[in-house]
Amino acid sequence: METVLLSSHRRFRPEKMQKVPVFESPRLFFDQYCLLPGQFQKVHAHAREDKIYVVLEGRAVFDIGGERRSLGAGYAVIARAGVPHGVRNDGDAPTTLLVTMAPRPDRAG
Repeated sequence: METVLLSSHRRFRPEKMQKVPVFESPRLFFDQYCLLPGQFQKVHAHAREDKIYVVLEGRAVFDIGGERRSLGAGYAVIARAGVPHGVRNDGDAPTTLLVTMAPRPDRAG
């Protein structure tokens, strides 16, 4: 059985948001995104993949399909394939998100 203590896989850097792999397979990835205040993932889209964000700690402002909403711990949101999406930590505390995509995108670049 593969297990991970999520709190031991958090990594924050002042330069930019951190994407920390938790589990990967040929079919999906499961990451933690660690954002310090002011850090963000720019708005972008994936042609084939759905992406789900779950807020573990802190708050994040999600921009999905042009709609913006601030969500706190315990909330999940989906960005369906082809829908522009991004996230920003506009708060004053670190934010940790769980993020998965399916089907698994190419990790090149």
